[in-house]
Formats: sequence, structure tokens, C-alpha cells
Amino acid sequence: MDNAKVGLLTTLLLGIFILIGALLALLVKKKDKVVDFSIGLALGVMVMLSVLDLLPEVIEHLGLRYIYIFLLGTIGGYFLLKMLDKFVPDHDHVEHKDLNHKELKENLIHIGIVTSLALVIHNIVEGMAVYTTILSDTKLGLAMTLGIGFHNIPLGMVIGATFYQSNENFWKTITIVSSVALSTFLGGLIMFFLNLSAINEIVLGTLLSITLGMVVYITISELIPRIRESNNKKVSYIGIVIGVLILLISALI
Repeated sequence: MDNAKVGLLTTLLLGIFILIGALLALLVKKKDKVVDFSIGLALGVMVMLSVLDLLPEVIEHLGLRYIYIFLLGTIGGYFLLKMLDKFVPDHDHVEHKDLNHKELKENLIHIGIVTSLALVIHNIVEGMAVYTTILSDTKLGLAMTLGIGFHNIPLGMVIGATFYQSNENFWKTITIVSSVALSTFLGGLIMFFLNLSAINEIVLGTLLSITLGMVVYITISELIPRIRESNNKKVSYIGIVIGVLILLISALI
């Protein structure tokens, strides 16, 4: 099998990790605790993803010479997601104890939607990066896939748990998560059909900067407020610690 086909299969595998995370969330009985745990897990992952993955990647691709692109991209990503917030269900950050059942569901689906939007963009870029790495060094690309796959599992848990809480339909939730999961494969397909072995460093750095801004927005405006209002703070804190450990382990691998 040539490297191009291996690259496509690898980007598909990255999406499967997201689906695995969603299945883990759906198969556990105490779903309220799963949601609080997975949101804590996501916070740990998002913070470590920014520090260990996104920020170093942006610096590597742009360098100090293009620091203004990094700043504009990050700010743009933050406000882009803030703007997209206006097109999803009402989700003002009031105390969860004051929300009725319908409002709580809308808040949960909102978190799932904005997380999915940022994750899709991130995964397309990630799929492009993994595909090109496989073309140049198969072993390095496979190791990169394993590390990325680890942090895709808790993100899949977040999307799966929150969407299931909102629609209470197993197959509908799996369909939504599968659509998000295929975004890494889409990144690989873009590189495959364009017959590109590499992507312009400035373009890649810009896309990663935008993604970083989105991650910052999700962390500050979505995950932290939700954990503050959680009735299972201990579960959320355990999730944060495990999320941090997963990213540290994947970085070492």
C-alpha cells in the first residue's frame, strides 16, 4: 500500500477515535455525571492542546516574523466563534439551577455545537498535516496519529454526551458525531485530490491561529462557566486532571 493510501486511512482512524469517545459517553448510565466529567475532561484537554500542540505549531509555522498573523488569526478565531454563537439556541450563562429542563437542554446542545464547529476546522487542518507527514515519514505520521487520537477521545465524549442530553436519541447522536469525526478524513482528501505533498507554512499557521482563538473562546466562555455551575464539581475536577494527563502522555508518545 502506497503512502497516499496509508495517509487517507490514518486520517479516517483519527475520526474513529472521536466516535469511540462518543460511544463511551453514551453507554454509561449516569449521563449527568458523564457530561460533567467530560466537560472537565475537555477543559483539561483544551488547555493542554493549546499549550502543547496549537501554540508551538503556530510558532513553528509562522515564527516571530509573522507574529502579527498569529495575533490577528487568534483574535479573529475568538470573535468568529462568538459571532457564530448568535445562530445557535439561546444559551445565556445563567445559573443552571435556575434553568428549566428545556433551557438546560438548549445550553447543552449549544456547547456541543460550538465545540463541534471548532473541532471540525481543527480536524481538517489536522488531517492535512497528518496526511503530509505520512507522505514524508510514515513512522512519524503514525506516532503523530496515536498522540492526536488520544485527545480526540475526550472531545468525542463531550460532543456525544451533550448532544444525547439534548435529543435523547442514540442513533441521531451517533450520526452527528460521525459527521464531525469525518472532518479529519476530509482534510486528508483535500491534500490527496490537490495532489499536494505540503501546505504553505503561512496558510497552515493562519488556520491554526484561528483554531487557537476558537479554543480560547470555548475554554473561557463555555467550559469554565459550566464547571462553575456544576452540581458535580468533584467529578469535573477529576475530568480536568485526567484530561491534562491524557495530553501529557500523548505528548510523550
